[in-house]
Amino acid sequence: MEDGDWVMVRPPTERDLWNPSLVDTESSKPLKLTFSGPAKHWTDAIPIGNGRLGAMVWGGVKEETLQLNEDTLWTGNPGNYTNPNAPEALTQVRKLVDNGQYVEATAAAVKLSGAPSDVYQLLGDIKLEFDESHLKYAEETYHRELDLDTATVRVKYSVAGVEFLREHFVSKPDQVIVAKISTSKSGSLSFTVSLDSKMHHNSHVHGKNQIIMEGSCPGKRIPPKANANDNPKGIQFSSVLDLQISDSKGVIQVLEDNKLRVEGSDWAVLLLVASSSFDGPFTKPSDSKKDPTSESLNKLESIKNLSYSQLYAHHLDDYQNLFHRVSLQLSKSSKSILGNNLLKTEKVVSLVTNSDFKESEDEKISTSERVKNFQTDEDPSLVELLFQYGRYLLISCSRPGTQVANLQGIWNKDIEPAWDGAPHLNINLQMNYWPSLPCNLSECQEPLFDYISSLSVNGSKTAKVNYEASGWVVHQVSDIWAKTSPDRGEAVWALWPMGGAWLCTHLWEHYTYKMDKDFLKNKAYPLLEGCATFLLDWLIEGPGGYLETNPSTSPEHMFIAPDGKPASVSYSSTMDISIIKEVFNAIVSAAEVLGKTEDDLIKKVLAAQPRLLPTKIARDGSIMEWALDFQDPDPHHRHVSHLFGLFPGHTITVEKTPDLCKAADNTLYKRGEDGPGWSTTWKTALWARLHNSEHAYRMVKHLFNLVDPDHESDYEGGLYSNLFTAHPPFQIDANFAFSAAVAEMLVQSTIKDLYLLPALPRDKWANGCIKGLKARGGVTVNICWQEGDLHEVGLWSKDQNSLQRLHYRGTTIKASISSGRVYTFNRQLKCVKTYSL
Repeated sequence: MEDGDWVMVRPPTERDLWNPSLVDTESSKPLKLTFSGPAKHWTDAIPIGNGRLGAMVWGGVKEETLQLNEDTLWTGNPGNYTNPNAPEALTQVRKLVDNGQYVEATAAAVKLSGAPSDVYQLLGDIKLEFDESHLKYAEETYHRELDLDTATVRVKYSVAGVEFLREHFVSKPDQVIVAKISTSKSGSLSFTVSLDSKMHHNSHVHGKNQIIMEGSCPGKRIPPKANANDNPKGIQFSSVLDLQISDSKGVIQVLEDNKLRVEGSDWAVLLLVASSSFDGPFTKPSDSKKDPTSESLNKLESIKNLSYSQLYAHHLDDYQNLFHRVSLQLSKSSKSILGNNLLKTEKVVSLVTNSDFKESEDEKISTSERVKNFQTDEDPSLVELLFQYGRYLLISCSRPGTQVANLQGIWNKDIEPAWDGAPHLNINLQMNYWPSLPCNLSECQEPLFDYISSLSVNGSKTAKVNYEASGWVVHQVSDIWAKTSPDRGEAVWALWPMGGAWLCTHLWEHYTYKMDKDFLKNKAYPLLEGCATFLLDWLIEGPGGYLETNPSTSPEHMFIAPDGKPASVSYSSTMDISIIKEVFNAIVSAAEVLGKTEDDLIKKVLAAQPRLLPTKIARDGSIMEWALDFQDPDPHHRHVSHLFGLFPGHTITVEKTPDLCKAADNTLYKRGEDGPGWSTTWKTALWARLHNSEHAYRMVKHLFNLVDPDHESDYEGGLYSNLFTAHPPFQIDANFAFSAAVAEMLVQSTIKDLYLLPALPRDKWANGCIKGLKARGGVTVNICWQEGDLHEVGLWSKDQNSLQRLHYRGTTIKASISSGRVYTFNRQLKCVKTYSL
């Protein structure tokens, strides 16, 4: 394998199709996470991934670890997600609710709970061991970075004047984790490599330059029992490490039949492939015909003739096609910061060699130091970095054909991760995909739609048996087996049959951004039909002629019942009704597009819509969280579920429901600013929807709090040194929601409306440019502003004509957008230029 000099990167992407008139006088800092030393904690390591395979690069000197994940490694087997005793318990709970016995209903609702989800597992580790001289490396020469522009990790340091460089990336096209190690002195590279895992496994050398590790996941989430019948076969996995070194220098030796030793080489390239026996959520591992080891060896065989340069070129071409669609520049200076230096129409990237790898002055300041300094310097370029990091992470953990991004994306070091690493459907899974549409990564949302399809299969059984209802239902937590039954435990979290309905709103949102009728007809509408059918059956007659949900909870939150005791079960929580309104609006709109408005289902939905409880305002002026104005024992609770209609929903808007917006404003004041990272970023988006730039920015700033992993229980929210967001512990949802919330501050939309800079913090981001954001109606949006005022807008639609209303600070104009043409508008929203794409 020989190194190449140049790699050609793909031609212009969407961000390059419109060039602002302002000229760049001060380019932004590089989009890099930088570290001044090896990782001491897992949250200091750097995540890389291709959607299916992931690694955390620690950057150790004498001993290096690449901690590995493969997204199908889970405990368990397909399950039975029904409870034949549930209908009787449901009748009892409903009667107690009808009688106002909410405490008793809360206790009785435990009978509706089910079993816990299965657990996300890990793959293992690549272990590298260097000789004793590495203990004496020159600390001042150490540098570790993640370059978001290339999705490449680099680690550099010097030992006795010899420079060592490691480069790491994960290729989606070639499905391989790649590591290259090189030195500045010929023949000076020596190390030992092995594979290890916390999972049940064995490893052995294969041939002269490969290591195979084979293992299995537990067939049940609980420790296997002695009785073989209680220990079903779990998912099997295999990983193969291939080692190649320079032709002219060096040898590879086999040690202890499970390690490889490199001596005296110029460079080495490590390729890691992995496969599992997982064959879909409905196939038992014992019935799977997949052979993980054969698949892994075949994959290596298919790429054996590719040089490192070719692998890197494939990786860059794939990754940058997605990442380069959007650029963001922010500045609080009075200088114009926009233009062409950042936004090249063509890009040629050199493969890094020792001599090329030099730090700028900016890069000498570690990212963790920048986070620490943010409360005083409020560096806008750090906002840029975190915004683009969210996009990077989504590209790296969710691609067409992979599993959905779970609670930690794909990155996990534990056999028993926090909250099982499982997708949680009462905010977290949905939040993972908030940036996919506005931030121009719609392909990354495809795994969610595949997942919804699987959930609808199991969910129809749960609906029929548990609730004697048609359609399909999903509750609050799921797993790779598409679990649809309630979680185990208390009703306050377990009893929440709205998970599937919330997911279905993503189907309609996808259509509103992409305007793809084939997707709407073939994928979205059948799922919306099943969801709406369940909701119609779940709704029952309530007082005053309204339809109600009973039992009902507001996710993970309690109230004080009239008897003074805490309870969680009542009827028609605001979130329940808000989600149902959103789904009903979606299916009616979809039916109009598809010519199905005369279908019986649509007629039933139209009849039900006016009978849903309106969102109500409490005595204290906030949005009521429950149908009754219960006392809230925890007014600063982390969930803001009763504001679903404001964001991500659309039933509360500044223009159409000003009274509810005022109540939402009061609700956010009442909730306060503290909370986990995902709560912070949700509040950012909520304030943005209220067009409140000051408070949206306060929540942005609130997230920039460096978490100490040794004392993380002292924190609420914040960021780790690798910019992972904290609950704590680490949950990835806030990383994604941050990107979505920043986009929401800059652009909001309906299919016919574009709101420009609706929540721009003019004093904090006085100058800036966002290019390549997507808006509903299939429009790509580019905006530049100067000294807090709109300067230029560029719009285009590739596939359809549209009539847009542009809104900016009280001014509204109509703009006719023809497909295939770019339109530039000035600060008065007057079209000053148009040309073909």
